[in-house]
Amino acid sequence: MVFTQLEFELYFYGKKLRGFKCKFTRSESGFIPETSWAIAFHVFVPLFLAGLGMAAAGLVMDVVQHWDVFQTITEFFILVPALVGLKGNLEMTLASRLSTAANTGQMDDAQKKWKMATCNLALIQVQATVMGFLAALVALAMGGISKSYVDPREALLLCASSVTTAFIAAFCLGLVMIGIIIGARKFRINPDNVATPIAACLGDLITLSLLAGIGSIFFKYRDVKYLAPLICTAFILMIPLWAAIAKQSPSLVEVLKCGWQPIIAAMSISSIGGLILDKTVTAAHFEGMAVFTPVINGVGGNLAAIQASRISTFLHCFGTPGVLPKEMRQNWPDPCAVFASEVHSKSARVLFSLAIPGHLMFLYIIHLLRGGHTSLTVTFVMFYLAAALLQVGILLYMADLIVRLLWRQELDPDNCSIPYLTALGDLLGTGFLAICFHLVWLIHGTD
Repeated sequence: MVFTQLEFELYFYGKKLRGFKCKFTRSESGFIPETSWAIAFHVFVPLFLAGLGMAAAGLVMDVVQHWDVFQTITEFFILVPALVGLKGNLEMTLASRLSTAANTGQMDDAQKKWKMATCNLALIQVQATVMGFLAALVALAMGGISKSYVDPREALLLCASSVTTAFIAAFCLGLVMIGIIIGARKFRINPDNVATPIAACLGDLITLSLLAGIGSIFFKYRDVKYLAPLICTAFILMIPLWAAIAKQSPSLVEVLKCGWQPIIAAMSISSIGGLILDKTVTAAHFEGMAVFTPVINGVGGNLAAIQASRISTFLHCFGTPGVLPKEMRQNWPDPCAVFASEVHSKSARVLFSLAIPGHLMFLYIIHLLRGGHTSLTVTFVMFYLAAALLQVGILLYMADLIVRLLWRQELDPDNCSIPYLTALGDLLGTGFLAICFHLVWLIHGTD
């Protein structure tokens, strides 16, 4: 397929035409290519804002880990990655789905645009409510195995906190995502490059703050026996209403029926990362790890989500479900080819190269704000950057691989790929960060 684009700019003085500029672009690859600088420029600012949000979330985590609710009900530490990861399972999937719709012209009609926005918002409310309950149950199961018992009152409190946080965060962030994608389309910016990082910019901070605040309120009134069960029941009763609204869009009916496997699997993977955090955050030589966890997890997940969203848009524009286009014929691409000679190699290299300056900035910001309890020695920074680059490299390769596999199975990558990638980012980031802290402790001792 050859893609041809013709752009005109007309220059008027008063009502008289004084000149014009014509730009003709022809691409043999089937799409208008973006330069490396254009990709980096579009991605860097949202990624920087996302990093600020993640750094702020890390500082919040560094404070709230000492609150009574976290010290008493330690399952909250297991819940944090799974619940914060909902931005990857829901908001970032919403952003990817609407970005594809915008880039393929499905949101050009005003009536269709607002119907699509309303139905998608209702869909993520259903998903948020269900996943909020499931995340709490998984956290309770893992905590129960670790402690050999489960307190029923604490279980109800955890469920109420989880589902309330998930519902409010999904609603607020969903509205923001819809506004950003409509605005990006209006200003002719590729929403694939900006929507997912901005979702993360607010997602980590809002979700973690809501969880800490709502959990503390419920913990304060834990003696009111009917409060937590009443809240859980109210949210369950609202599920049919949101589902009925979501079904007004035919494309979302299939998501309601079959779109649960990736987000449930992703939540389970994120919970393993939460279990690692729960076991390390209280150990002396892992002190300070909590402040860096949202940053390393979020940056890797964001970069992989951008790549997955771009590849998914390409497939929707130039592919047929079940059949990969000629530029992506390999089912199992060579890892080196993904960064060197594939059709999406340029964006993969740009996103990989942004990891180092991005993390250095975020480390410096955390250092300025005196977050954590770890000295930013050369050894720590080198180990941290090595862990971050390894994580990002694996995630970018997995983004390419997962999107191909889903497309060949006739599954929509917009609905399925990002949950897996962000959950894998949480697991790899937390695991690599724990190894980083342990190696620094072995070399430098308690510092």
